[in-house]
Amino acid sequence: MVLKLDKIFDSFTKESLFKNKFVLQTNYTPETIPHREKQIEQIASILAPILRFERTSNLFIYGKSGTGKTLSIQYVKDELLKKVKKQKINVTIEYINCKLKKIADTEYRILAELIRKLGGMVPATGLPTERLYNKFVELLESKKQLFILILDEIDQAVKKINDDFLYNFTRLNSELNKSQISIIGISNDLNFLDLLDPRVRSSLGEEEIVFPPYNAEQLQDILRERADAAFKQGVIEQGVIEKCAALAAREHGDARRALDMLRIAGELAEREGKKKVTTEHIDKANEKMERDKVLDIIESGPKQFQLVLTAIIELDNKKQKIFTSDIYNTYQRLCKEAKIEILTQRRVGDIIAELDMLGLINAQVISKGRYGRMREIKLIIHPSIKERARNILYEAIALR
Repeated sequence: MVLKLDKIFDSFTKESLFKNKFVLQTNYTPETIPHREKQIEQIASILAPILRFERTSNLFIYGKSGTGKTLSIQYVKDELLKKVKKQKINVTIEYINCKLKKIADTEYRILAELIRKLGGMVPATGLPTERLYNKFVELLESKKQLFILILDEIDQAVKKINDDFLYNFTRLNSELNKSQISIIGISNDLNFLDLLDPRVRSSLGEEEIVFPPYNAEQLQDILRERADAAFKQGVIEQGVIEKCAALAAREHGDARRALDMLRIAGELAEREGKKKVTTEHIDKANEKMERDKVLDIIESGPKQFQLVLTAIIELDNKKQKIFTSDIYNTYQRLCKEAKIEILTQRRVGDIIAELDMLGLINAQVISKGRYGRMREIKLIIHPSIKERARNILYEAIALR
Protein backbone atom coordinates (compact mmCIF):
# COMPACT_ATOMS: atom_id res chain seq x y z
CA MET A 1 0.00 0.00 0.00
CA VAL A 2 2.82 2.44 0.94
CA LEU A 3 4.61 1.69 -2.35
CA LYS A 4 1.41 2.46 -4.30
CA LEU A 5 0.95 5.75 -2.45
CA ASP A 6 4.59 6.68 -3.04
CA LYS A 7 4.06 6.06 -6.75
CA ILE A 8 1.01 8.34 -6.78
CA PHE A 9 2.73 11.10 -4.81
CA ASP A 10 5.93 10.85 -6.89
CA SER A 11 3.94 11.24 -10.11
CA PHE A 12 2.71 14.62 -8.86
CA THR A 13 6.17 15.87 -7.90
CA LYS A 14 7.21 15.56 -11.53
CA GLU A 15 6.82 18.46 -13.93
CA SER A 16 3.17 19.56 -14.28
CA LEU A 17 1.27 19.94 -17.55
CA PHE A 18 -0.14 23.19 -16.16
CA LYS A 19 1.53 26.56 -16.17
CA ASN A 20 -1.25 28.30 -14.19
CA LYS A 21 -4.30 26.13 -13.44
CA PHE A 22 -6.11 29.02 -11.69
CA VAL A 23 -6.81 30.57 -15.11
CA LEU A 24 -9.30 27.74 -15.80
CA GLN A 25 -11.16 28.06 -12.48
CA THR A 26 -14.52 29.79 -12.10
CA ASN A 27 -13.29 32.44 -9.64
CA TYR A 28 -10.63 33.71 -12.08
CA THR A 29 -11.40 37.12 -13.57
CA PRO A 30 -9.82 37.58 -17.03
CA GLU A 31 -8.58 40.95 -18.29
CA THR A 32 -10.78 40.64 -21.37
CA ILE A 33 -14.21 39.02 -21.83
CA PRO A 34 -14.45 37.86 -25.48
CA HIS A 35 -17.79 38.12 -27.33
CA ARG A 36 -19.50 40.13 -24.58
CA GLU A 37 -18.48 43.65 -25.65
CA LYS A 38 -22.05 44.63 -26.60
CA GLN A 39 -23.56 43.52 -23.29
CA ILE A 40 -20.77 45.15 -21.26
CA GLU A 41 -21.36 48.46 -23.06
CA GLN A 42 -25.11 48.18 -22.37
CA ILE A 43 -24.50 47.61 -18.66
CA ALA A 44 -22.04 50.51 -18.53
CA SER A 45 -24.54 52.86 -20.23
CA ILE A 46 -27.26 51.97 -17.72
CA LEU A 47 -24.97 52.44 -14.69
CA ALA A 48 -23.14 55.54 -15.96
CA PRO A 49 -25.57 58.08 -14.32
CA ILE A 50 -23.95 57.09 -11.01
CA LEU A 51 -21.03 59.32 -12.05
CA ARG A 52 -23.44 62.30 -11.96
CA PHE A 53 -24.63 61.03 -8.56
CA GLU A 54 -27.99 60.01 -10.02
CA ARG A 55 -29.89 56.86 -9.09
CA THR A 56 -29.70 54.29 -11.88
CA SER A 57 -32.57 52.18 -13.18
CA ASN A 58 -33.09 48.72 -11.75
CA LEU A 59 -31.44 46.25 -14.12
CA PHE A 60 -32.18 42.59 -14.81
CA ILE A 61 -29.68 40.39 -16.64
CA TYR A 62 -30.79 37.05 -18.07
CA GLY A 63 -29.01 34.15 -19.71
CA LYS A 64 -28.22 30.48 -19.30
CA SER A 65 -25.48 29.39 -16.90
CA GLY A 66 -21.96 30.14 -18.14
CA THR A 67 -22.89 32.91 -20.60
CA GLY A 68 -20.74 35.58 -18.89
CA LYS A 69 -23.44 37.43 -16.91
CA THR A 70 -21.70 37.61 -13.53
CA LEU A 71 -18.27 38.11 -15.10
CA SER A 72 -19.54 41.07 -17.15
CA ILE A 73 -21.34 42.79 -14.28
CA GLN A 74 -18.32 42.36 -12.00
CA TYR A 75 -16.06 43.79 -14.71
CA VAL A 76 -18.25 46.90 -15.14
CA LYS A 77 -18.57 47.24 -11.36
CA ASP A 78 -14.78 47.26 -10.88
CA GLU A 79 -14.23 49.80 -13.67
CA LEU A 80 -17.05 52.00 -12.35
CA LEU A 81 -15.68 51.96 -8.80
CA LYS A 82 -12.29 53.15 -10.13
CA LYS A 83 -14.05 56.19 -11.68
CA VAL A 84 -16.13 56.74 -8.55
CA LYS A 85 -12.99 56.77 -6.38
CA LYS A 86 -11.33 59.38 -8.60
CA GLN A 87 -14.40 61.61 -8.49
CA LYS A 88 -14.84 61.05 -4.73
CA ILE A 89 -18.51 60.11 -5.03
CA ASN A 90 -20.19 58.12 -2.25
CA VAL A 91 -21.27 54.95 -4.08
CA THR A 92 -21.58 51.53 -2.45
CA ILE A 93 -21.98 48.39 -4.60
CA GLU A 94 -22.61 45.11 -2.79
CA TYR A 95 -22.86 41.63 -4.31
CA ILE A 96 -24.85 38.69 -2.88
CA ASN A 97 -25.04 35.22 -4.41
CA CYS A 98 -28.59 34.06 -3.68
CA LYS A 99 -27.66 30.42 -4.20
CA LEU A 100 -25.65 30.39 -0.96
CA LYS A 101 -27.94 28.87 1.69
CA LYS A 102 -26.24 30.48 4.70
CA ILE A 103 -26.63 33.96 3.21
CA ALA A 104 -29.75 34.08 1.06
CA ASP A 105 -32.27 31.42 2.00
CA THR A 106 -34.35 33.82 4.15
CA GLU A 107 -35.14 37.54 4.04
CA TYR A 108 -33.56 37.81 7.50
CA ARG A 109 -30.22 36.40 6.32
CA ILE A 110 -30.07 38.66 3.25
CA LEU A 111 -30.65 41.74 5.43
CA ALA A 112 -28.19 40.52 8.05
CA GLU A 113 -25.51 40.05 5.37
CA LEU A 114 -26.12 43.55 3.96
CA ILE A 115 -25.96 45.09 7.43
CA ARG A 116 -22.63 43.33 8.05
CA LYS A 117 -21.30 44.55 4.70
CA LEU A 118 -22.21 48.11 5.71
CA GLY A 119 -20.31 47.74 8.99
CA GLY A 120 -23.24 46.95 11.30
CA MET A 121 -23.74 44.04 13.68
CA VAL A 122 -26.73 41.73 13.86
CA PRO A 123 -27.36 38.36 15.55
CA ALA A 124 -27.73 35.29 13.31
CA THR A 125 -31.39 34.96 14.37
CA GLY A 126 -33.82 36.39 16.87
CA LEU A 127 -34.79 39.89 15.75
CA PRO A 128 -38.01 40.78 13.92
CA THR A 129 -37.37 41.33 10.20
CA GLU A 130 -38.79 44.85 10.48
CA ARG A 131 -36.04 45.71 12.98
CA LEU A 132 -33.44 44.60 10.42
CA TYR A 133 -34.99 46.82 7.74
CA ASN A 134 -34.84 49.75 10.16
CA LYS A 135 -31.17 49.00 10.91
CA PHE A 136 -30.40 48.72 7.19
CA VAL A 137 -32.10 52.09 6.49
CA GLU A 138 -30.22 53.66 9.41
CA LEU A 139 -26.88 52.55 7.96
CA LEU A 140 -27.83 53.75 4.45
CA GLU A 141 -28.88 57.13 5.84
CA SER A 142 -25.64 57.58 7.79
CA LYS A 143 -24.31 59.50 4.78
CA LYS A 144 -25.42 60.77 1.39
CA GLN A 145 -24.84 57.85 -0.96
CA LEU A 146 -26.05 55.71 -3.84
CA PHE A 147 -26.39 52.03 -2.99
CA ILE A 148 -26.36 49.36 -5.71
CA LEU A 149 -27.38 45.85 -4.68
CA ILE A 150 -26.38 43.01 -7.04
CA LEU A 151 -28.43 39.86 -6.43
CA ASP A 152 -26.92 36.98 -8.40
CA GLU A 153 -29.21 33.98 -9.10
CA ILE A 154 -32.09 36.14 -7.82
CA ASP A 155 -34.65 33.54 -8.96
CA GLN A 156 -33.23 31.14 -6.33
CA ALA A 157 -33.99 33.63 -3.53
CA VAL A 158 -37.53 34.17 -4.81
CA LYS A 159 -38.12 30.38 -4.87
CA LYS A 160 -36.82 30.02 -1.30
CA ILE A 161 -38.50 33.09 0.18
CA ASN A 162 -41.08 34.83 -2.09
CA ASP A 163 -41.10 38.04 -4.11
CA ASP A 164 -42.18 40.29 -1.21
CA PHE A 165 -38.59 40.97 -0.18
CA LEU A 166 -37.87 42.47 -3.62
CA TYR A 167 -40.87 44.75 -3.30
CA ASN A 168 -39.68 45.78 0.16
CA PHE A 169 -36.29 46.81 -1.22
CA THR A 170 -37.80 48.97 -3.95
CA ARG A 171 -40.24 50.50 -1.43
CA LEU A 172 -37.28 51.64 0.70
CA ASN A 173 -36.51 54.53 -1.69
CA SER A 174 -39.66 56.32 -0.53
CA GLU A 175 -38.30 56.22 3.05
CA LEU A 176 -34.77 57.38 2.22
CA ASN A 177 -33.75 61.04 2.33
CA LYS A 178 -29.96 61.07 1.93
CA SER A 179 -29.49 57.86 -0.05
CA GLN A 180 -31.08 55.87 -2.88
CA ILE A 181 -31.02 52.16 -3.70
CA SER A 182 -30.99 50.37 -7.08
CA ILE A 183 -31.19 46.62 -7.72
CA ILE A 184 -29.30 44.58 -10.29
CA GLY A 185 -30.75 41.07 -10.59
CA ILE A 186 -28.97 38.22 -12.41
CA SER A 187 -30.99 35.15 -13.37
CA ASN A 188 -30.68 31.96 -15.43
CA ASP A 189 -34.47 32.01 -15.90
CA LEU A 190 -35.52 34.08 -18.93
CA ASN A 191 -39.11 34.17 -17.65
CA PHE A 192 -38.19 35.31 -14.15
CA LEU A 193 -40.02 38.66 -14.20
CA ASP A 194 -43.16 37.06 -15.64
CA LEU A 195 -43.41 34.84 -12.54
CA LEU A 196 -43.47 37.80 -10.11
CA ASP A 197 -46.50 39.48 -8.60
CA PRO A 198 -47.58 42.33 -10.98
CA ARG A 199 -46.94 45.06 -8.37
CA VAL A 200 -43.42 43.70 -7.75
CA ARG A 201 -42.79 43.45 -11.49
CA SER A 202 -43.89 47.04 -12.12
CA SER A 203 -41.59 48.35 -9.39
CA LEU A 204 -38.58 46.34 -10.62
CA GLY A 205 -38.55 45.82 -14.37
CA GLU A 206 -36.95 49.00 -15.66
CA GLU A 207 -34.06 47.69 -17.81
CA GLU A 208 -33.33 44.18 -19.13
CA ILE A 209 -30.35 42.65 -20.93
CA VAL A 210 -30.27 39.10 -22.31
CA PHE A 211 -26.98 37.21 -22.69
CA PRO A 212 -27.23 34.68 -25.54
CA PRO A 213 -25.44 31.30 -25.29
CA TYR A 214 -21.95 31.10 -26.77
CA ASN A 215 -21.67 29.17 -30.02
CA ALA A 216 -18.90 26.61 -30.66
CA GLU A 217 -16.61 29.10 -32.44
CA GLN A 218 -16.91 31.64 -29.63
CA LEU A 219 -16.18 28.95 -27.05
CA GLN A 220 -13.07 27.96 -29.03
CA ASP A 221 -11.81 31.56 -28.79
CA ILE A 222 -12.39 31.61 -25.02
CA LEU A 223 -10.77 28.20 -24.52
CA ARG A 224 -7.70 28.99 -26.65
CA GLU A 225 -7.09 32.24 -24.78
CA ARG A 226 -7.32 30.54 -21.40
CA ALA A 227 -5.45 27.36 -22.49
CA ASP A 228 -2.47 29.46 -23.65
CA ALA A 229 -2.21 30.93 -20.14
CA ALA A 230 -3.08 27.73 -18.25
CA PHE A 231 -1.04 24.98 -19.96
CA LYS A 232 2.58 24.66 -20.94
CA GLN A 233 3.34 24.92 -24.65
CA GLY A 234 2.60 21.84 -26.75
CA VAL A 235 0.58 20.06 -24.05
CA ILE A 236 -2.82 20.35 -25.77
CA GLU A 237 -3.18 17.97 -28.71
CA GLN A 238 -4.89 19.03 -31.93
CA GLY A 239 -8.67 18.69 -31.77
CA VAL A 240 -8.94 19.01 -27.96
CA ILE A 241 -10.14 22.64 -27.95
CA GLU A 242 -12.61 21.97 -30.78
CA LYS A 243 -14.10 18.90 -29.08
CA CYS A 244 -14.37 20.63 -25.72
CA ALA A 245 -16.12 23.63 -27.33
CA ALA A 246 -18.50 21.39 -29.30
CA LEU A 247 -19.59 19.47 -26.19
CA ALA A 248 -20.13 22.69 -24.20
CA ALA A 249 -22.00 24.36 -27.08
CA ARG A 250 -24.39 21.42 -27.02
CA GLU A 251 -25.00 22.19 -23.31
CA HIS A 252 -26.51 25.68 -23.89
CA GLY A 253 -23.17 27.32 -24.80
CA ASP A 254 -21.84 27.18 -21.24
CA ALA A 255 -18.31 28.66 -21.10
CA ARG A 256 -17.93 27.74 -17.43
CA ARG A 257 -18.60 24.11 -18.28
CA ALA A 258 -16.12 24.23 -21.17
CA LEU A 259 -13.36 25.63 -18.94
CA ASP A 260 -14.07 23.08 -16.19
CA MET A 261 -13.98 20.29 -18.77
CA LEU A 262 -10.58 21.41 -20.08
CA ARG A 263 -9.18 21.70 -16.53
CA ILE A 264 -10.48 18.25 -15.50
CA ALA A 265 -9.10 16.74 -18.73
CA GLY A 266 -5.67 18.16 -17.83
CA GLU A 267 -5.91 16.75 -14.31
CA LEU A 268 -6.89 13.31 -15.64
CA ALA A 269 -3.94 13.35 -18.07
CA GLU A 270 -1.59 14.16 -15.18
CA ARG A 271 -2.98 11.33 -13.05
CA GLU A 272 -2.33 8.92 -15.91
CA GLY A 273 1.24 10.23 -16.23
CA LYS A 274 0.64 11.45 -19.80
CA LYS A 275 2.62 14.24 -21.43
CA LYS A 276 -0.32 15.56 -23.46
CA VAL A 277 -4.05 16.23 -23.08
CA THR A 278 -5.98 14.28 -25.73
CA THR A 279 -9.58 14.16 -26.96
CA GLU A 280 -9.98 10.94 -24.93
CA HIS A 281 -9.31 12.96 -21.78
CA ILE A 282 -12.06 15.38 -22.86
CA ASP A 283 -14.48 12.42 -23.18
CA LYS A 284 -13.53 11.18 -19.69
CA ALA A 285 -13.86 14.69 -18.22
CA ASN A 286 -17.28 15.12 -19.82
CA GLU A 287 -18.48 11.79 -18.39
CA LYS A 288 -17.20 12.73 -14.90
CA MET A 289 -18.92 16.13 -15.06
CA GLU A 290 -22.21 14.53 -16.09
CA ARG A 291 -22.06 12.35 -12.96
CA ASP A 292 -21.21 15.35 -10.73
CA LYS A 293 -23.98 17.44 -12.31
CA VAL A 294 -26.58 14.78 -11.47
CA LEU A 295 -25.52 14.75 -7.80
CA ASP A 296 -25.60 18.57 -7.69
CA ILE A 297 -29.16 18.62 -9.10
CA ILE A 298 -30.24 16.05 -6.51
CA GLU A 299 -28.61 17.87 -3.58
CA SER A 300 -29.95 21.34 -4.45
CA GLY A 301 -33.48 20.25 -5.42
CA PRO A 302 -36.56 21.23 -3.36
CA LYS A 303 -37.72 18.78 -0.64
CA GLN A 304 -40.75 17.54 -2.62
CA PHE A 305 -38.54 16.92 -5.68
CA GLN A 306 -36.17 14.92 -3.44
CA LEU A 307 -39.03 12.90 -1.91
CA VAL A 308 -40.41 11.85 -5.30
CA LEU A 309 -36.94 10.85 -6.53
CA THR A 310 -36.34 8.87 -3.30
CA ALA A 311 -39.60 6.98 -3.92
CA ILE A 312 -38.44 6.08 -7.45
CA ILE A 313 -35.01 4.91 -6.21
CA GLU A 314 -36.65 2.74 -3.52
CA LEU A 315 -38.93 1.12 -6.10
CA ASP A 316 -36.05 0.66 -8.54
CA ASN A 317 -34.11 -1.23 -5.85
CA LYS A 318 -36.94 -3.79 -5.76
CA LYS A 319 -36.31 -4.54 -9.48
CA GLN A 320 -39.95 -4.10 -10.40
CA LYS A 321 -41.72 -2.16 -13.12
CA ILE A 322 -42.50 1.32 -11.81
CA PHE A 323 -45.76 3.14 -12.54
CA THR A 324 -47.00 6.57 -11.40
CA SER A 325 -49.43 5.05 -8.87
CA ASP A 326 -46.57 3.05 -7.25
CA ILE A 327 -44.49 6.19 -6.94
CA TYR A 328 -47.34 8.12 -5.32
CA ASN A 329 -47.99 5.38 -2.74
CA THR A 330 -44.30 5.22 -1.76
CA TYR A 331 -44.05 9.02 -1.82
CA GLN A 332 -46.98 9.29 0.66
CA ARG A 333 -45.26 6.88 3.05
CA LEU A 334 -41.98 8.82 2.87
CA CYS A 335 -43.79 12.12 3.53
CA LYS A 336 -45.36 10.65 6.68
CA GLU A 337 -41.98 9.34 7.86
CA ALA A 338 -40.31 12.72 7.23
CA LYS A 339 -43.34 14.66 8.58
CA ILE A 340 -43.63 16.67 5.36
CA GLU A 341 -46.85 17.84 3.69
CA ILE A 342 -48.24 15.40 1.08
CA LEU A 343 -48.88 16.92 -2.36
CA THR A 344 -51.72 15.88 -4.67
CA GLN A 345 -51.13 13.10 -7.20
CA ARG A 346 -51.36 15.66 -10.00
CA ARG A 347 -48.57 17.78 -8.48
CA VAL A 348 -46.41 14.68 -8.01
CA GLY A 349 -47.05 13.94 -11.70
CA ASP A 350 -45.63 17.39 -12.53
CA ILE A 351 -42.49 16.59 -10.51
CA ILE A 352 -42.12 13.26 -12.35
CA ALA A 353 -42.27 15.20 -15.64
CA GLU A 354 -39.55 17.55 -14.30
CA LEU A 355 -37.33 14.58 -13.36
CA ASP A 356 -37.84 13.24 -16.88
CA MET A 357 -36.86 16.59 -18.40
CA LEU A 358 -33.68 16.71 -16.26
CA GLY A 359 -32.69 13.25 -17.51
CA LEU A 360 -32.84 11.52 -14.10
CA ILE A 361 -35.66 9.21 -15.19
CA ASN A 362 -37.34 8.10 -18.38
CA ALA A 363 -41.15 8.31 -18.37
CA GLN A 364 -42.73 6.32 -21.20
CA VAL A 365 -46.47 6.19 -21.88
CA ILE A 366 -47.57 2.60 -22.49
CA SER A 367 -50.95 1.12 -23.44
CA LYS A 368 -52.68 -1.25 -21.00
CA GLY A 369 -55.41 -2.16 -23.50
CA ARG A 370 -58.89 -1.70 -22.07
CA TYR A 371 -57.31 -0.44 -18.82
CA GLY A 372 -56.11 2.68 -20.61
CA ARG A 373 -52.66 4.26 -20.84
CA MET A 374 -50.06 4.52 -18.05
CA ARG A 375 -46.64 6.03 -17.57
CA GLU A 376 -43.88 3.50 -16.93
CA ILE A 377 -40.91 5.07 -15.13
CA LYS A 378 -37.29 3.96 -15.46
CA LEU A 379 -34.48 5.35 -13.31
CA ILE A 380 -31.51 6.31 -15.51
CA ILE A 381 -29.06 7.51 -12.85
CA HIS A 382 -25.77 5.72 -13.50
CA PRO A 383 -25.29 2.71 -11.16
CA SER A 384 -21.89 4.08 -10.05
CA ILE A 385 -23.52 7.07 -8.33
CA LYS A 386 -26.90 5.60 -7.38
CA GLU A 387 -25.87 4.81 -3.78
CA ARG A 388 -24.33 8.26 -3.31
CA ALA A 389 -27.52 9.83 -4.68
CA ARG A 390 -29.62 7.78 -2.25
CA ASN A 391 -27.47 8.84 0.72
CA ILE A 392 -27.74 12.52 -0.27
CA LEU A 393 -31.53 12.21 -0.51
CA TYR A 394 -31.94 10.39 2.81
CA GLU A 395 -29.83 12.99 4.59
CA ALA A 396 -31.67 15.90 2.93
CA ILE A 397 -35.13 14.70 3.92
CA ALA A 398 -34.04 13.34 7.32
CA LEU A 399 -34.81 9.66 6.63
CA ARG A 400 -32.88 6.72 8.04
